[in-house]
Amino acid sequence: MKNTYMQKKEEIVRNWYVIDAEGKNLGRVASKAAHILKGKHKPTFTPHIDCGDNIIIINAKKVNLTGNKLDDKIYYNHSGYTGGLRERTARVMRESYPIEMMERAVKGMLPKGRLGRQMYKKLFVYEGSEHPHIAQKPIELKMD
Repeated sequence: MKNTYMQKKEEIVRNWYVIDAEGKNLGRVASKAAHILKGKHKPTFTPHIDCGDNIIIINAKKVNLTGNKLDDKIYYNHSGYTGGLRERTARVMRESYPIEMMERAVKGMLPKGRLGRQMYKKLFVYEGSEHPHIAQKPIELKMD
């Protein structure tokens, strides 16, 4: 009887991938990034271990949103104080806070809890086309 293969922490090999978000839909980029951060693209995927790879997302400022989402989609923050609710539209987020917008989209697709927080630390988002991770020799991912 064969046992299912379970990867150990010591055996994990992490690669670096770069995704260019220019002209791509926000949800498509976020789901691709979350898939790779989880490690589901690997044949050695183990659900209870962080076996995913590192992801760099560039050109977050030029990401696309379909339909009326630029004006209809609202991002909420609350300071914890009375009357401390802050609302921002997707248009404001894309212009002023493109990194936070992309990070929120990816984080929402990761598992909740300690393992998801560990996976989230391997995400690096930049609003322009430059990134400081050239020494890691990232592999460019093509979005279909």
